[in-house]
Amino acid sequence: MSVPPDARPRLAAKARLRPDVRTGRTMLLYPERGLRLNATGEEVLRLCTGDVTVAEIAATLAARHGTDEKTVLGEVCAFLDLLAARGLLGGVGP
Repeated sequence: MSVPPDARPRLAAKARLRPDVRTGRTMLLYPERGLRLNATGEEVLRLCTGDVTVAEIAATLAARHGTDEKTVLGEVCAFLDLLAARGLLGGVGP
């Protein structure tokens, strides 16, 4: 699945962001599994509220970090594609 720039992603109902009590890093938890997120992954997922598009998420991150919006958009789409393939996102397809 390819997440388009005009999608309005949100975490699937089965997925939750939670801090890891041992490390303090954020984990993306879903049934019987978990992914340890880096700071950028956490930042992307916290913006996945269903209210903004992928393109808007990329623009926000590019502005925050002073980077190229087109490059950020490609990286955000790739990251969200991986999560969508695992069924961890809603609002990304028909």
